[in-house]
Amino acid sequence: MKAGQYAYRDRRNRKRDIRALWITRINAAVRELGMSYSAFMAGMKKAKIEIDRKVLADLAVLDKPAFAKIAARSRRASLTDPHPSLW
Repeated sequence: MKAGQYAYRDRRNRKRDIRALWITRINAAVRELGMSYSAFMAGMKKAKIEIDRKVLADLAVLDKPAFAKIAARSRRASLTDPHPSLW
């Protein structure tokens, strides 16, 4: 009984661990390019680039030039604010 409970719990925890690994890989690659993870993800949202974290992590590890291009677009989008804050 206990083994079944642990297996059930850990199948869900594995998903959490894998997502954390993806975020760590993306963060490391983005730091090499001089950005923070949160700024990168905010820029991705502003640039309307919809790539999930799994693919971004794979690009960060396997295809650094492609990841650098995505990061550059994210940086440009985060620097240009289409809605400046009102005073």
